[in-house]
Amino acid sequence: MNVQAIREAMQRQPFRPFSLRLADGRELHVPHPDFVAVSPRQVVVINPQNEALSILEPLLIVSVETRGDGQPTDGQQGAAG
Repeated sequence: MNVQAIREAMQRQPFRPFSLRLADGRELHVPHPDFVAVSPRQVVVINPQNEALSILEPLLIVSVETRGDGQPTDGQQGAAG
């Protein structure tokens, strides 16, 4: 995935929580921009519940998803991997 879509989700005003859907079916929830970092070669997501890190290759991210009510899709909190 082009990391620009993730940056746009992070910078949206007002911010809306979003989820990153991965090629293996996992979904990582981003409740606030402080829980994600983006570079051209890596995306780092921190799980706010246990502070576990997921370090991802952008090519493994298949979509950035939000719901109209500002809640992440499927209500999933994400898994560390």
